[in-house]
Amino acid sequence: MTEHYYTENPNSAHEERRVTLRALGNELAFVTDAGVFSRDGLDRGTEVLLEALPALSGRVLDLGCGWGAVGVALGKKYPGLEIVMTDINRRAVELARRNLAGNGVRAEVVQGDGFAAVEGEFDAIVTNPPIRAGKAVIYGLFSDARRYLKPDGALYIVIRKQQGAPSGLKYLREIYAEAEVIDRGSGFHVIRARGAKGE
Repeated sequence: MTEHYYTENPNSAHEERRVTLRALGNELAFVTDAGVFSRDGLDRGTEVLLEALPALSGRVLDLGCGWGAVGVALGKKYPGLEIVMTDINRRAVELARRNLAGNGVRAEVVQGDGFAAVEGEFDAIVTNPPIRAGKAVIYGLFSDARRYLKPDGALYIVIRKQQGAPSGLKYLREIYAEAEVIDRGSGFHVIRARGAKGE
């Protein structure tokens, strides 16, 4: 069975590398490794997602944080945010902690499948979901997110059009009062959903 980046304990040999990137107006440095998503640097989908986000405040969840690009970029841009980052991949979680420290950003990082290790409610949940995990997993995350959003909170998702953005938007409109595409770029759609319709 092929090992994916959403594996809890990657078995692939470590192959750390250092990448630098510019995100939300700041130069940032990261350590990545084998067995995690987009180890060569910031993937285009996450880049489009970051560029589309409005100014955030309050408590923010980076869902499926990987090596920490979104959480670190947001924390550097908005130091007042209370950021929680989570990922199923233990190697990614350790990298995220190292990358937060390396860039002088404070956030809580927890390891768990989906929302398993997450507590409380958020003003924003931001995710580049693990498309390869399959529709059942992805849609489960979209549904579960409703229980972790404050009443006026929003879920922000990036999905490539040919990997299911239109059907994802349709599903989100079934379970949220509002779901819309707020930006597009390089074939990716950034969707905002808010106002849970209930379980």
